[in-house]
Amino acid sequence: MLQYSLLPDDLSRPAAGEKPVILTGDRPTGPLHLGHWIGSLRNRVALQHTHRQFVLIADTQALTDNGDDPGKISRNVLEITIDQLAAGLDPTLTTFCLQSALPALAELTLLYMNLVTVARLERNPTIKDEIQARGFGRDIPAGFLCYPVAQAADITGFRATVVPVGEDQIPMIEQTVEVVRRINRLAGAIVLPEPKALVPTVGRLPGLDGRAKMSKSQGNALALGASPDEIRAAVRRMYTDPDHLRVEDPGKIEGNVVFAWLAAFDEDRDGLRELEARYRHGGLGDATVKRRLEDILQAVLAPIRERRARFAADPGEVAAILARVSETAREITQATLDDVRAAFGLYRLPTVARTIGRP
Repeated sequence: MLQYSLLPDDLSRPAAGEKPVILTGDRPTGPLHLGHWIGSLRNRVALQHTHRQFVLIADTQALTDNGDDPGKISRNVLEITIDQLAAGLDPTLTTFCLQSALPALAELTLLYMNLVTVARLERNPTIKDEIQARGFGRDIPAGFLCYPVAQAADITGFRATVVPVGEDQIPMIEQTVEVVRRINRLAGAIVLPEPKALVPTVGRLPGLDGRAKMSKSQGNALALGASPDEIRAAVRRMYTDPDHLRVEDPGKIEGNVVFAWLAAFDEDRDGLRELEARYRHGGLGDATVKRRLEDILQAVLAPIRERRARFAADPGEVAAILARVSETAREITQATLDDVRAAFGLYRLPTVARTIGRP
């Protein structure tokens, strides 16, 4: 299930009969994993039937902290598109688009920078936390500091009314709303809709090692294309309760990665509650609980893995899909840019007919 955060007005409501526009996306820094499935992918599969959905492959944004290894980004563009298709996204329902193929987004970012101060960017809680986590100190890449502005360009470029984010990303949406309101004041009319955040009720999936967040870089993730043997090995090394040494010992559910994953994936809620009670009381071994989780994960990942192998076998077709739908996105974002340029009152050069062979 999903719930909307309550931003302060109704400007994001679509006209009668129109589907709300939703923008989501991923940085192509590596293959997608089960944390992405729980946090966003399975919701995207459902939302593509009720919304006009755009999925942005944010290669330009990924450069803000990978500028010293740009090849890493380009290598993963098709891989992440294959992951999306394998998860069940339908290119006839969802528009995939490559960020760097949409020049209007870059110009929107440049224009919006005139409406945002450095002090405001530094106060953004999400950016402050990310700067600290990466240890930038004062050596902050300018592109990274300005990411909230670029994200505002992405969101407004598609005139998105709904943006799925985690709770820690809500300040980014709030800053986008500030930009939208300034543009609308400049224009004296509603040029851009105000987006709302869509926050999933299921939180982040913890890593295999018990860390708070599953991460590709930390090696504690399970990829969507994982083989049966890789799934089995991952479950076996999962962090449980270190004090649960014998089957008869009472065990803790809190902080136990196996039970956190069961809470995310096990659809037999009554059976899971009974399992939790038995584990807490004592008399249930870790091996039994892990077998249950492994069976569930094998069933979840088998169809995704099969679809992934099919798409991966024809990367040319995947590239063609991405090129085709990115063209649609180019037209949409260019139309938005034209409206924003008008709001700024930028001078428009007259169209001049040129004669071939003349200067």
